[in-house]
Amino acid sequence: MTDSLDHDTEPFGIHPADVGDLPCLDVRRAAVHAEATTMLPGATWRDPATVADWGPALARAHPPGQPLVVYCVHGHAVSRGAVLALRAAGGDARFLRGGITAWAAEGRPVVAKP
Repeated sequence: MTDSLDHDTEPFGIHPADVGDLPCLDVRRAAVHAEATTMLPGATWRDPATVADWGPALARAHPPGQPLVVYCVHGHAVSRGAVLALRAAGGDARFLRGGITAWAAEGRPVVAKP
């Protein structure tokens, strides 16, 4: 039996080491994002509470064959929910396993929020 939190086997995830230059979308909750001082380089923020509003247009506009990396704090419910919504709208989205927390813990680059 596979543990549902097993990050190596769960579908639609991507390891920080595999992100490369893929586009990234920050979906940390609004209050968390407001208090955060950093984000992934090149990322844009979207409010996960309104994914039903912006998700379909983003999924249509995103180039096919290039996954969109979606991250939250820990790579759990918030980013996974946004990924499922984007995929349901036809987009190729992947959640960042471990979120920005794992990304930063591995020494990967972050930038100051604008």
